[in-house]
Amino acid sequence: MIVVQVKEGENIERALKKFKRKFEKTGVVKELRARQQFDKPSVLKRLAKEHAVYVQQLHREED
Repeated sequence: MIVVQVKEGENIERALKKFKRKFEKTGVVKELRARQQFDKPSVLKRLAKEHAVYVQQLHREED
């Protein structure tokens, strides 16, 4: 359960923003979207490899 402490006189928009940030960090929405369809393990492995190559290229470009 996500709890957001709201201080005395704090703006409701700021509290809502804190809640949204905490909710996004939990990864609930990401997991729900992933569960909506089944992906074969080979497809997941290929996507992970492609992502790793992409990240590696980004790190090389920084240096």
